[in-house]
Amino acid sequence: MKLSLESVKNEAAAWEKAGVKLPAFDVAAMRAQTKSAPEWVHFGAGNIFRGFIGSLNQRLLEQGLAKTGIIACDTFDYDVIDRIYTPFDNLTLNVLLNPDGTTSREVLAGVAEGVKVNFADKESAERLKAVFRSPSLKMLSFTITEKGYQLRRHDSSLMPVVEADIAEGPDSSRHAMSIVAALLLERYRAGGAPMAVVSMDNCSHNGERLKASVVFVAKAWRERGFVDDGFIAYVEDESKVSFPWSMIDKITPRPHPAVEKTLADAGIEGMTPIVTSKKTFIAPFVNAERPQYLVIEDRFPNGRPPLEKVGVYMTDRETVNKTERMKVTTCLNPLHTAMSMYGCLLGYTLICEEMKDEDIVRLVRRIGYVEGLPVVTDPGILSPKAFLDEVVCERLPNPFMPDDPRRIATDTSQKVGIRFGETVKSYIQEGRDLGELVAIPLAIAGWMRYLLAVNDKGEEMEVSADPLKDHLQSALAGIRWNEPSSYSGQLAGILSNETIFGVDLTATPLAKRIEGYFLRLLEGPGSARRLLHDELAALA
Repeated sequence: MKLSLESVKNEAAAWEKAGVKLPAFDVAAMRAQTKSAPEWVHFGAGNIFRGFIGSLNQRLLEQGLAKTGIIACDTFDYDVIDRIYTPFDNLTLNVLLNPDGTTSREVLAGVAEGVKVNFADKESAERLKAVFRSPSLKMLSFTITEKGYQLRRHDSSLMPVVEADIAEGPDSSRHAMSIVAALLLERYRAGGAPMAVVSMDNCSHNGERLKASVVFVAKAWRERGFVDDGFIAYVEDESKVSFPWSMIDKITPRPHPAVEKTLADAGIEGMTPIVTSKKTFIAPFVNAERPQYLVIEDRFPNGRPPLEKVGVYMTDRETVNKTERMKVTTCLNPLHTAMSMYGCLLGYTLICEEMKDEDIVRLVRRIGYVEGLPVVTDPGILSPKAFLDEVVCERLPNPFMPDDPRRIATDTSQKVGIRFGETVKSYIQEGRDLGELVAIPLAIAGWMRYLLAVNDKGEEMEVSADPLKDHLQSALAGIRWNEPSSYSGQLAGILSNETIFGVDLTATPLAKRIEGYFLRLLEGPGSARRLLHDELAALA
């Protein structure tokens, strides 16, 4: 069996014998309807989209609640379209990894076509523009990561590609936000039909950030005469172009060899992952955990699919914000970041293996239950305690989820302000004793130690990608592992950076505690292990 429309149609019995659920709708009819009246475009064609958003549309199609598929577009790595979408007829083999060791396999066909978001390619550009001219289009959604919305470098200067896009105008757009603005311009010029532009990325106030970037580009074009005032009014009027906020949660790690082997053993060929020219590690299959959450602000001026029928929480902006805050500041993301730092230092390559380590379990439990829950934001639609229980007791320990702390350690500088800084600010605002915070300072000290690129045995290790990696490592220059005396206050410049932490930590007692922990992490082999154990065992 090979993943293709022909195989799914002609070898259905073999697929079903291999435990694979097949699409229960007319794929050809769906694709024809999408061609004539597209309703949903998505930017960011990676695993979280394929295994989560794509599965939502599959459910809608199967229940007769939708007639069109999603047009999946990649804004960054065109190899994903050329090597993962096109050769497999835009199908995905979705593998859910259950905590009991079983898997649920399904061929997802909710994607109608794959398109490269590349204005230099005339065919791709014209296809996208035609879609955006269509009055039937209801929404453009995104999973392009938080970096995709950024227009500026860490020194606040505009990225060169954004400067070029602004200078050269809409038709030459290259940056994702410029392209979105150019496509909305195409829609405006075709009559200005309304639509929703929906970030589904895992970042705070995602809709607000998306709108700010798109509007910035649009106004820069107006200053240069590329667009008129009417276009600015169009993109700023949320009754015309809305930018709903959302919260998303589902862990979709990189494809794992063990999952690939089970598929091969079942007779499914061609599942070997590839590494693209942009270093994306991706496969025709997606492996992911079963739990998934999506909460979206219900603001869709041109209508929307009935997503609430397939498990999506459709609500108001305040509830979205509260749910996102609950997750990213207390119930999941802070735990992930803390354990990724120490997991890398201690040589772990699987999150589930870390959850067998008593010291790391104490760390995540204290961050969540002891330091986080007292100031958690309760969204009302989900119980923070129940959510945290599921994370700690089911999701993180799942032995069949091949998630890697090195993946989670990516872009930490873009995350710590929300994941730790917000709890610190809540303690200050509520007049709580900052001395009660132990695990959060441990996590921050662990991150600083991680940036030295030496593990707890003194061996060199690779530090995951981060836009501030070079800057931070330069600030730590001169500090040598196994030599605490080499420290001469280098952390101060980092800990005082409100852009990173959301608060000047040097203005709080936490900076002194973090520095103390950091010095102990420089005490040679086993120092990370000793610090975790000594600080947390007594508190257990």
